[in-house]
Amino acid sequence: MESLQLLNNVAHAGLRMRAPDHGSGPFVRIVVGEILAAAAACPILFSKHAETGRFYLGALTGLKPGEHLVDSPDDRPAFRALEADREGFFTAEENIAFDPDHPRFASGDGDPLFDAEGKPTLPLRVVQQALSRLVAGTEATEALITALLAHRLIEPIDIVLSFDDGETVRLDGLYTVSLDNLDDLDDAAVMRLFRSGHLRLAYAIAGSLQHISLMARRRNDRLGRFG
Repeated sequence: MESLQLLNNVAHAGLRMRAPDHGSGPFVRIVVGEILAAAAACPILFSKHAETGRFYLGALTGLKPGEHLVDSPDDRPAFRALEADREGFFTAEENIAFDPDHPRFASGDGDPLFDAEGKPTLPLRVVQQALSRLVAGTEATEALITALLAHRLIEPIDIVLSFDDGETVRLDGLYTVSLDNLDDLDDAAVMRLFRSGHLRLAYAIAGSLQHISLMARRRNDRLGRFG
């Protein structure tokens, strides 16, 4: 992005940012370290980068853009992706860059990024931690995907949902873990996946599909209340 600027506590001493929303969903990229937390709250699926055709891992937080269907008891999000926390910020080698045109910075209100001494405030430290975990988790996530592909464990999934208002929602270009192929693996392959920690994650991803029907029911309930 041409508009990115390197973050500087002098040049941007007065910069403020708004709290992030639920992320630029409804399919938000995640890394390995987020799988178990995400699987307890929403479906985890694979998709492909449009430019490269390479697989990446994501959490499905809604069924349509602008929609958030992850259950949030007590007004606390059951799962928040690191991508949501770092909205508007990017890594630039050893530095942090930000997009001044991003909605988080557009209004000029919100929380300051730096305190009076030029040190990062808590909201900025949250961004720093999110970026750090995303960078640190990239290699492990690629290793998981490579292992699953090597054993033919990633397969396409068709998601077609019908709702009480007559609308049909179809989600294309998504993939999941093939339990049939997982069951057919020989003992040596299963042991390799187990030792690497990939087996547990594969089952977590497959098990997270149960949330699709729960999200559909949640969406129907909303239609009934607000329709």
